[in-house]
Amino acid sequence: MHRPEDEPTPTIRSRRHLRTTAITIALGVVMFTVGAIGLSPSGSSTPDAASSDSRSAGPARGIEALRERVKRLPKDPVSWADLGMALVQQARTTADQATYTQAETALRRSLALEPVENLHAEIGMGALAAARHQFRDSLAWARKAVATSPATPAAYGVLADAHTQLGQYKEAEDAVQKMADLHPDSSSLARASYTFELRGDTSQAKTVMERALRAAGTPGERAFAHTHLSSLALEGGDPAAALRQAQAGLAIAPRDAGLLEARAKAHAAARDLELAVADYTAAIATAPLPQYLLGLGELQQSLGHQDRADAQYAVLRAQEALRRATGTPADADAIYFQADHGDPRQAVTMAEEAVQERPFLAIHDAYAWALHRAGRDTEALDQADQALALGTRSALFLFHRGAIHQALGNTTAARRDLSQALALDPSFHPLHAPEARDALRRIDDTP
Repeated sequence: MHRPEDEPTPTIRSRRHLRTTAITIALGVVMFTVGAIGLSPSGSSTPDAASSDSRSAGPARGIEALRERVKRLPKDPVSWADLGMALVQQARTTADQATYTQAETALRRSLALEPVENLHAEIGMGALAAARHQFRDSLAWARKAVATSPATPAAYGVLADAHTQLGQYKEAEDAVQKMADLHPDSSSLARASYTFELRGDTSQAKTVMERALRAAGTPGERAFAHTHLSSLALEGGDPAAALRQAQAGLAIAPRDAGLLEARAKAHAAARDLELAVADYTAAIATAPLPQYLLGLGELQQSLGHQDRADAQYAVLRAQEALRRATGTPADADAIYFQADHGDPRQAVTMAEEAVQERPFLAIHDAYAWALHRAGRDTEALDQADQALALGTRSALFLFHRGAIHQALGNTTAARRDLSQALALDPSFHPLHAPEARDALRRIDDTP
C-alpha cells in the first residue's frame, strides 16, 4: 500500500532560486514549534499531546489526563514535559497568558527532576520561548535539544522555527531539510511547505502541504494542513478552493480559530460579508488574538460600521497596554494596527523594538508601513525591500511598497507593485485593496 511517507523527501535547498506568485506570511510560528502538529520530541504522535490540541475533540480532557498522569508519576520528567507542551499549545490557541505560566512551571519541574539532557523539556522550553516571541531563547533551547539527541526530528523543528523568525533563512532551510531527511511526516512536510512558500514557490508549497495532509495522523495535523491549503488557495486567487479547504478542516475541528479565520477570509473574498463577520466573531470567541480582532475591525470599517469596528479596536488597545506592561515585543498585527488606527510614531517605536528581537519578513514589512505612515518614506522603502528580499509575493507587502514608492514620486515602481498586489489577490485587505485601486487610477490619470 502506498503511503505519503514513502514518497521522496522534498529537497529544499535546490529550489531557493524559484519565484512564483503568492505567500502566506502570517503562518504562526508556534503552530509548527509545539507539536500542534502533534509531535512528541521523539517525532511520533503522542496520544495525550495530540488529544490536547485545540483542533481535536477534547483539548481540556487531554490536559486533564496529563495532570492525572503527573499526579500518579510525580517524579517522571517526561510526564511533566508532556504536560508543559500541551499547556503551551492550549495557551497559543486561547491567548491565555496564565496558561503559559502554568506551562513554564511544568517544564521547569521536569528540568528540576532531570537537569541534563532532558530532551522533552528542552523542546518544550524552546516551544514556550517561541510562543512568547523570545526567539533567541528558543534558539538556545533548540540547540540544547539537538545536542541531546541529534537524530530527533522535533528538535530540528524548534530550531528551524527559531532561525526563521530571527531572519536566518539559510539556517532554517538546513534545519527543515534535516528534519525531513530524518522523518518526512506531517510536521516536517508542513515546515518544508512553508519554506517553499517563503521563497515564493507556492506551487511546490501546495504540493508538499497536500502531502502533509495525506501523512497526517491526528485531527490536529489534518486541520492544520487544511488551514494553510485554504490560505494558499486564497492567495492564489481561488476563493472557492479556499472555502472548500476551510470547510473540510472545520468538519474535523468545528471551533478551530485558525480555520474560522480562513473561512472568514474566503467568504469576504466571495463578498459573503455577513458570513465573514460571523466567522471572525466565532474565531475571536475562541481566541481573541490580534489578527482576528484587527481582521474583524477592518472588515466592519469597510462596511461602514465604525462603531462595531471601534469595539474591536478598543480590545486591541487594551491588549497593547498589557503588552507594554509585560515588555513583550510587538507582533506585526499590533504594529499595523497602531500605524493605521493609532499613533504612527508609536508604531515606529514598536517596530524598532520588534525588529531587534525578531528580524523576520513580516516585522520588516510592519516597520516599513509604520515609517510610511509617519512620513519617513525613504527609510520605509529600505524596510519594504527587506520584507520582499526572498522574492515573496505577498499582496499586502507589495501594496505597502507600492504606496511608499508613490509617496516618493516613483510612479513606475508604484504602478508595478500595486498592480502585482491586485493581480495576486484582488481582495487582499478590506481597506487597502480599494486604496490600491484608487492609487492606480490616480497614477494613470496623471499627465
